[in-house]
Amino acid sequence: MAKSIYKGKNMKLLRINMKTCNITEESLENTYTHLGGRGLTSFMINDLVPAKCDPLGPDNILVFAPGLLCGTPMVNTGRLSIGAKSPLTGGIKESNCGGTMAMALARLGFRAVVIEDQAPEDKLFNLIIDQNGKASLEDAASYKTMGNYQLAEQLFKKHGVKNAVSSIGPCGEMMLTSASIQTTDPDGQPCRSAARGGLGAVMGSKGLKAVVVSRQGHERPIVSDPDRLKHISKLFAMNIKNDGWSGDVLPNFGTASILSSSNASGALPTRNARQGRFDASEKIDGDALAEIIKKRGGKTTHKGCSQCIINCSNVFVDSKGQPVTSALEYETIWAMGAMTCIDDLDAIARLDYLCDDIGLDTMNTGVAMAVAMDAGALSFGDKTAAIKLIASIIKGDPLGKCIGNGPDDVAKYLHHKRVPTVKGQSIAGYDPRGMPGMGVTYATSPMGADHTAGFVGGARGSIERLIQMSQSSQVHMAALDSMGLCMFAQSGGMEAVCEAVSIVLDKPFKGKDWQELGNSIIEAELKFNQRAGLTQKDDELPAMFHEESLGPLYDTVPYLKEDPHAMYEPLRKIFKETL
Repeated sequence: MAKSIYKGKNMKLLRINMKTCNITEESLENTYTHLGGRGLTSFMINDLVPAKCDPLGPDNILVFAPGLLCGTPMVNTGRLSIGAKSPLTGGIKESNCGGTMAMALARLGFRAVVIEDQAPEDKLFNLIIDQNGKASLEDAASYKTMGNYQLAEQLFKKHGVKNAVSSIGPCGEMMLTSASIQTTDPDGQPCRSAARGGLGAVMGSKGLKAVVVSRQGHERPIVSDPDRLKHISKLFAMNIKNDGWSGDVLPNFGTASILSSSNASGALPTRNARQGRFDASEKIDGDALAEIIKKRGGKTTHKGCSQCIINCSNVFVDSKGQPVTSALEYETIWAMGAMTCIDDLDAIARLDYLCDDIGLDTMNTGVAMAVAMDAGALSFGDKTAAIKLIASIIKGDPLGKCIGNGPDDVAKYLHHKRVPTVKGQSIAGYDPRGMPGMGVTYATSPMGADHTAGFVGGARGSIERLIQMSQSSQVHMAALDSMGLCMFAQSGGMEAVCEAVSIVLDKPFKGKDWQELGNSIIEAELKFNQRAGLTQKDDELPAMFHEESLGPLYDTVPYLKEDPHAMYEPLRKIFKETL
């Protein structure tokens, strides 16, 4: 029997000390050998980061980790987890993105890259990892304040196009708490975002402008039964292509296809979540997006991530056929569209491009603008003012800077109370009054309000049932994020995923092992948050969802703020942790 990947050389850990510029390569500790992606980032942060440290100080670390299955023949396993203590939530954070970086690292045999300490004041570096896996730091002073698009172009010119780039824009350098880390897609565009939690600010605090990694590595996992893994991978891919959602709807309409159904259900947060329906939704939904793209010669089907066969990305072009942004997805269209009442896809695409270029989470930023509109600082639907406001962020405009720090900062600046956030992070495009299960996830996820942490959808029922569904989904997603697997690729069959993991680990791996893995990750995250000082008070929905009905279909959330223990007691039983 061939040796497992975990006995081979695909166990490398790269440590970069930004203060000393010392670079060390070492083997992954036994504690971490079964982990990848979110599992690896969360365990390392819980173990290595002082929980009460300043997220933008030297004691925090920033971890880049491909998923466990990344580099295997399994399709759609090119997701990258980036983890740190979040300057936005004050707790642990894993931000997940596609693009090419995860596969580039995996093909060089790296299970994780850990960025430690901080560069000397006013020093800025790029981390370069060549095709032989040799890492070095280069001075990045000439790239200071550069936007991600120009930066990627310059880095490709210097180091070659056969590289993956993860970088921050000026918002990361400014250490704004909505700052993203942008990663290049297969076309070399820095449009794939590790957006949530302000991890771009952590990268900026380290004095790291960009990570450039060769895509020409030739490492392949050495597994016990490569023929069986190839067979499983083929069946997995076939199931994905034969599924109606992943094989037909997503390639043709992308995630924007969700918008019309969310609107029809009355659960689309609109006008800073004062309404559940957007009257002009047909101007910005998946059908409208696909029609405009086709008419102008853009791409409705586009590969945004390495080893993807779904191709749910798109390329939105302007009226002259020139590319504006890729990809225009549901959450951005919702946050920059319905939430702010902007009904123009050209304006939304422009806002998306600007956020990617300066490095901002489009969701937190769109909701921050909606809060500003709700407070009267600008008018709902004013696309011109919205674009000017985003452009003002890097100029140091007071309101603009607040926008870059997220909805809570805007609310404090404008003395406004209606802020749809949990732990400082905005909700997603699913109102908890119309989708109460999502409210449970927003409240209880260690990550703050995050739909991908445990998607429940439109399920309704008793609070006990909603808690059970949310927590089951959260456990599942924690394990899924550890594999580097796209959530849309689950249509390939989870039994196939478990069997692939079994072959990679060279030991049995069944459904109960999947659940135990997810449980252990959530438990580590909750432990960190508890030590960081987060309490049950941080796990409550904003008062607006308990006090205001959602027109036209729903009342307030169907669980009481006055009795939060009814929601949180089952968490103690599931995760054996006191929140």
